Amino acid sequence: MQKDIHPEYKHVVFRDKAADFAFLTRSTRTSEKTMEWEDGRTYPVVDVDISSASHPFYTGTARVVDTAGRVERFQRRYQRK
Repeated sequence: MQKDIHPEYKHVVFRDKAADFAFLTRSTRTSEKTMEWEDGRTYPVVDVDISSASHPFYTGTARVVDTAGRVERFQRRYQRK
């Protein structure tokens, strides 16, 4: 790797406020906000809108929409005789 062309890769806390969930990982993202983590150290915090704790696919609340069935029902209901 070439020196001095890559962003700094450091520990960052990603926080999902909707699900009251946070996790510590490494990233190139930065933030002015900070918080004290469970290990007693202070890390930058990046707030996210959705995470695995609040996404319907991971929480099991996802719904499958049968669009083909809906179209067929609409055509049967409103077809001209």
